Amino acid sequence: MKAIYKKLLFLFLLLPLTVLAQSTLKGTVTDLVTGQPIPGVNVNVQGAPGGTSTDFDGKFQLSNLKNGDKVLVSFIGYKTTTVVFNGQQTLPVSLEEDTNQLKEVVVQVGYGTVKKKDATGSVSQISAKEFNKGINVTPESLISGRISGVNVTGGGSPGAKADIRIRGGSSLNASNEPLIVLDGLPLSNTVPSGSTSILSTIDPNDIESFTVLKDASAAAIYGSRAANGVIVITTKKGSKGGVKVNFSSQVGINTVANTVDVMNADQFRTLVNERGSAAQKGLLGTANTNWQDEIFHTALTTNNNISVSGALFNKLPVRLSVGNVDNPGILRNTSFERTTTSISLNPVLFDNHLKIDISGNISFGKNQFQDEGAIIGSAIGFDPTQSVYDANSRYGGYFEWLEPNGNLSLLPAKNPVARLNQDERRATSTRKWGNVRLDYKLHFFEDLRAVVEAGIDSFNSSGFTNVSNQSALGYERVPFTDPDYINVGKYSNYTDALQNKNLNAYFNYVKDLGKIKIDATAGYNYQLFQKEKYESGETRMPNPNEDVATDPDVNLQSYFGRLNLGYDSRYLLTLNYRRDGTSRFSEANRWGNFGGAAFAWNLSEEAFLKDNEKISTLKLRVGYGTTGQQDISAQYDYLQRVTRGTINSQYVFGNTIYATARTEGYNENIKWEELAEANVGLDYGFFNDRITGSINYFDKKSSDLLADIAVPDGANLRNQGFFNIGSVRTRGLEFNIQSDIVKTDNLTWNLAFNTTYIDQNISELGITVPGFQGYLTGDNISGGNGNKILINSVGFAPNSFFVYEQLYDANKRPIAGAYVDRNGDGKIDNGDRYRAGKTAPDYTFGLFSTINYKKFDFTMNWRASVGNKIFDNVSSSLGYSDAGLRRQTDLANVSTDYYNTGFTFEDNGTSRYLSDYFVKDASFIKLDNVTLGYTLDKSIIKAATLRFTAGVQNVFILSKYDGLDPEKFNGIDNNVYPRARTFLFGVNANF
Repeated sequence: MKAIYKKLLFLFLLLPLTVLAQSTLKGTVTDLVTGQPIPGVNVNVQGAPGGTSTDFDGKFQLSNLKNGDKVLVSFIGYKTTTVVFNGQQTLPVSLEEDTNQLKEVVVQVGYGTVKKKDATGSVSQISAKEFNKGINVTPESLISGRISGVNVTGGGSPGAKADIRIRGGSSLNASNEPLIVLDGLPLSNTVPSGSTSILSTIDPNDIESFTVLKDASAAAIYGSRAANGVIVITTKKGSKGGVKVNFSSQVGINTVANTVDVMNADQFRTLVNERGSAAQKGLLGTANTNWQDEIFHTALTTNNNISVSGALFNKLPVRLSVGNVDNPGILRNTSFERTTTSISLNPVLFDNHLKIDISGNISFGKNQFQDEGAIIGSAIGFDPTQSVYDANSRYGGYFEWLEPNGNLSLLPAKNPVARLNQDERRATSTRKWGNVRLDYKLHFFEDLRAVVEAGIDSFNSSGFTNVSNQSALGYERVPFTDPDYINVGKYSNYTDALQNKNLNAYFNYVKDLGKIKIDATAGYNYQLFQKEKYESGETRMPNPNEDVATDPDVNLQSYFGRLNLGYDSRYLLTLNYRRDGTSRFSEANRWGNFGGAAFAWNLSEEAFLKDNEKISTLKLRVGYGTTGQQDISAQYDYLQRVTRGTINSQYVFGNTIYATARTEGYNENIKWEELAEANVGLDYGFFNDRITGSINYFDKKSSDLLADIAVPDGANLRNQGFFNIGSVRTRGLEFNIQSDIVKTDNLTWNLAFNTTYIDQNISELGITVPGFQGYLTGDNISGGNGNKILINSVGFAPNSFFVYEQLYDANKRPIAGAYVDRNGDGKIDNGDRYRAGKTAPDYTFGLFSTINYKKFDFTMNWRASVGNKIFDNVSSSLGYSDAGLRRQTDLANVSTDYYNTGFTFEDNGTSRYLSDYFVKDASFIKLDNVTLGYTLDKSIIKAATLRFTAGVQNVFILSKYDGLDPEKFNGIDNNVYPRARTFLFGVNANF
């Protein structure tokens, strides 16, 4: 007993000495090569709980150390450094990049992540440092031209929606939009009236990465919504360590890059004097008005964002961001403004067993629209000899064409400047979306995780159209008045409400059994889409009797599973399965089964390549999968329905107003459109991954296509609707390569290139009637009455141009009204029309270059498209003399293409609108962006790192097409809102 007391007394006396021996260590962590501080580095004592991380200046402080403690300094992408504490008060640490860790890129896949080297499907990821530079008003522009197989076509109007196609899409009339998954929340492709796109409400400054699941084996776990590929967007999160503040501000000067070539005033006077009647000559004015200059102007865009991130109490990672973009259009009285606030909380609790990810966002939008096509069309075609204003006009002082009796002429186009100023169209929107993710690693069984995600996306808008009572657009017939036509003005308004609710619940089991690794996931998904719209009729004053249109809810429910098996990092197998149900189809056709399998062989892990100095990565991939499609505009097309008529179909009986009811057409057999796709790929890396890239060949076939087609008379209660018809086959080849061509202390040059070839044609349309040529599709073109220029035909690409073959004279000028009798029946009719190219390109290219020299950086990105055609609808509708001389009471301008053809109206007929002369080669090379930057680090300004930028967007385009712009998504050049050329200046500050 005395021995025990002596030992306790000894320990008691030793304790103060031990306490006195504990010390505090301060230090700074920097990059070994650049000497720059590294924030967020983990600093821990080996075997001890807790620890700390470096602040924004790379500094840390670690308390309660004693001699002999091992201090571990670690950070992703760097080699871990171990330092033995021997009483030192300060500790400078330089971390060296770990090239092996840098290869361990983690990519987002359906309901989880996977290391890039272990991915078996065709998956591409692009992170923030690789995004396109410049003023990116909407997120789509961040990745334009950057990923093989992904084509992004933006518009010119403020905040315009960009059309995204992954591997050419897969459907004819159902949605071809990819599924967008934002921080685990699958978004709806529907937007409310008055908003531009589902991504326009997201601040690009908040996005960390895009991951694209391109082939069906990778996307199959998303099943019913993955037929057109999946884009997973991950936003920026908080991190451990000190508070970091980032502020960015950009100013862009938007200028008009190009306008449509039409006759100037002198050229038009010459035409009228040569070919016009005496009455038409008498209509000529004395002005020299460039109407396109009148409606377009130079505009100033501003884009500001501030974010704060760090860890509250050094335990709760959080990020808060506020951003605003104000983007007036180059078309006067059009604009897009967005203000966003986002917050992210990412706590880890219960000794790293429970991870919580909370993201919340709110966006406020303000849009000012115009009837853009009509206004731009009016400016292109309005008489250039007339003045904008007329002091004697009763239409707000603007010139308008009048009949001899002084009444407004109803047939000619209205003054485009008057339309801009007297037609007000505004909308506001509020979008609130967020997601909560609970990821719990079971305490009693740590190989198993239970994950629950709940998200909501509420998107509301309201807007109005107000036409002045002085506007010619408000001039209409009012019975029993004198005169019959008076100015009444017009007013209409609407409120739109969309809601998307999502729930995911799944288990994930991961186990390493020696060389064998098992990763299994199984779960359930529930999604509900709701929409309601309130709309007033078109009246002079707001209409209290609004028409309420509530769309039926669309409900999707799914069960899904995935199994990843790996052996020795060499052989990798992925199996996916998803069973989907949709309320759009009847019980007999409601459920669809989709699955995928992919195998990868990491040849670089084999003994014969493992230590190869030249080949650092070589992986062969083979995959096959099926996905589905049910996203059509008809919610419950399989039901026999009777619907209530609108306010425009009421009738009066006595003193009572009755609403009508009507029976709707239906298709009780409508079912899933299915896509099956095979993919073979090779990922490669050379010289320690100094050069990396991939090659993919894919072959996919869509069957039971959902198409909106004409119905034979008497076959249904409607003459058009959705049916399952035929199939489309798409084959293609993708290639991408990126390399650090130069990498020294002062100079680095990184180059990335990608190209895609796509061959797509329709295999079947389900029609065997003799003489059937296909379904006309697309929008009506200007000219004639109800003419369509595109067709879907068996054996040809979707959206092929369906035209007559033009005949030419010895001077290679088109002969008016002369076409090839292709079927040899002695007459020119619809049977002589043929397919003259398509709207989609055969090849697309992207090139991105970044050069860093000391504190300077220079980036540029190019895009190219080859094999796509465009229909010059401006020349087809205005490129003949009588386009300006069609009436005796007014005049209109003529396209300068008239000088190439000499076409008149009388000797061409309506077939002129469908001549292949107007189908032009739309291949192009475009320099999208050049940006020069300069960075002032903290060695000069202690408080912050500053980066200044200057650049140009939409720099120039090289193309044979002499129209406004060859890049048109639907292939029809008709009154297009031009893309601005933007000169930008910016500053970015990190505190």
